Amino acid sequence: MINTERYPRLSRIDSPTDLRKFDEAELPEVARELREYLIEQVAGVGGHFGAGLGVVELTVALHYLYNTPDDRLVWDVGHQCYPHKILTGRRDRIHTIKQTGGLAPFPRRDESPYDTFGVGHSSTSISAAIGMAVAAQRKGEARKIVAVIGDGGLTGGMAYEALHHGGDLDTDVLVILNDNQMSISENVGALPKMLARLMTSRTLNAMRERAKNSMRPQGFLWRFFKRWEEHLKGMFVPSTLFEEFGFHYFGPIDGHDLPQLLHALKTLKELKGPQLLHVITTKGKGYAPAEAQQIDYHAVGPFDPVKGLVKKTPGKQTYTDVFGDWLCEQARADERLLAITPAMREGSGLVRYSKEFPQRYFDVGIAEQHAVTLAAGMACEGAKPVVAIYSTFLQRAYDQAIHDVAIQNLDVTFAIDRAGVVGPDGATHAGSFDLSYLRCIPNIAVAAPSDENECRRLLTTAFLHDGPAAVRYPRGTGPGAKLDTELKPLPLGKGEVRLRGANLAILAFGSPLAAALDAGSELGATVVDMRWVKPLDEALILELAHAHGAIVTIEDNAIAGGAGSAVAEFLTAQNLQVPLLHLGLPDAYLEHASREQLLAEAGIDAGGIRAAIIKRWPQSAAKRTSEIRSVV
Repeated sequence: MINTERYPRLSRIDSPTDLRKFDEAELPEVARELREYLIEQVAGVGGHFGAGLGVVELTVALHYLYNTPDDRLVWDVGHQCYPHKILTGRRDRIHTIKQTGGLAPFPRRDESPYDTFGVGHSSTSISAAIGMAVAAQRKGEARKIVAVIGDGGLTGGMAYEALHHGGDLDTDVLVILNDNQMSISENVGALPKMLARLMTSRTLNAMRERAKNSMRPQGFLWRFFKRWEEHLKGMFVPSTLFEEFGFHYFGPIDGHDLPQLLHALKTLKELKGPQLLHVITTKGKGYAPAEAQQIDYHAVGPFDPVKGLVKKTPGKQTYTDVFGDWLCEQARADERLLAITPAMREGSGLVRYSKEFPQRYFDVGIAEQHAVTLAAGMACEGAKPVVAIYSTFLQRAYDQAIHDVAIQNLDVTFAIDRAGVVGPDGATHAGSFDLSYLRCIPNIAVAAPSDENECRRLLTTAFLHDGPAAVRYPRGTGPGAKLDTELKPLPLGKGEVRLRGANLAILAFGSPLAAALDAGSELGATVVDMRWVKPLDEALILELAHAHGAIVTIEDNAIAGGAGSAVAEFLTAQNLQVPLLHLGLPDAYLEHASREQLLAEAGIDAGGIRAAIIKRWPQSAAKRTSEIRSVV
């Protein structure tokens, strides 16, 4: 429970209704307590950190002035929402965030009525808010709709599609641009530079507001001023982008100045039509180490708030590390290699590459669709682009992967991180579907390495392959395989028998191989490292089908349409009736928990694999699998 002496005001806020009982003059103290409480709680359990610290004052102001949840707040990117959760009845559960059975790390509609729209990815808030405003207007409801977009969310193209449409509608919606010049790392591209220049035009904004306040909104002088204003603004900033979209622009203002925020929001609440408020904030505000090291404090594990983050002793290499090192070596070997990331330099392991090959490194911002088509364009001119992307984010560029890369059979390599079970970030970040959504695309080769060295070798194979190829690998570390010093490819579409047994064949695709070997050795089964989902090693599958009484497929992917389905389709096409057991991820969205817990829940750890086989063929427990043929 919250310490009432340390947090005398925050401890009295069980909902925004309680917040609104405070005198406005007390709100800065409420914000101070909220920030200190957030630091204390996230330090204890870990989680997204810097972005929440940056929106404390904005969160307080919004819930104080707006009648939430009847008025709608949409948060984007969703990891800004920790202060929002604390003020909306979840204060005493914030320590459970990202934990099994605890609060979700992002807004989630079934968690609270105050979470009006689920946001795990980014750049969706303006579209959602406009949709809410249209629906409310049609029902004759006068509720206010506010979208808060920040932490790089405005680098995504979908936000501009929404601005383009929303500015042409007669709907009352407020977009708040939380401009902190950051996503996970520094924002990139032309827009952040334009906004930075706009920040310097405070003289213009002050002059403009004074002039507006001195004139009535009608008559010749008013019309003259509006025209003069546009010309004058062009001298201070590169464009009047938002107003050209049809949004009345207000700002920029200090997002940590509560009185100024309240004044601006009170004014905008009374205005009709689409409005945009530009607030300047600091990611990590109020915690000096987080302000100084904004990238490191984007998301954290538990730490001592007095000492800050302690540098970890290097442990086993992660798959991400393996990819990052491979990328640098491959780039040295082939100058045609160009690397692309949609704002995931740190997460995808591109920090070293970006320093060693800055002219061959392209961070496009949170713009996955552009990233993939950019790669296609590069490939058209003889480059060999590598798109480093999370599995969940590649979903956002699915049409581009098909239409712009695969149909044209272009030489693009997809390095897909966070494939399969991811863990504490929950359903929005799980990489549960990539084998299913990739293997149905003609021309593309799809590989799933089982250990670190195989990942390195399959990346080499994919890069050397003349056409689109994808290598998908999980979050975290593998079994600790020794890495080859050379860039040696593996044969395309060929698997390898790792354990010879009798009667039962276990076909493992990717990281579940280690668990399959444990279960298979106990049950006396043949265990195969399949490596390739597309093309399948059809000759090996035929050999195994003829020599074994049953086949088990295992994958860290949705069973529906996945690697196991590919095996079943092939056997059916060969008119072979072999008993099959498919193990993988269920037809459900995975909740937030540790990766190990989720693998166990899905039954694709060693114990789960063994239990599933014994349940299907009970005699195998006592007789290993020598009697499986007679059972099936």
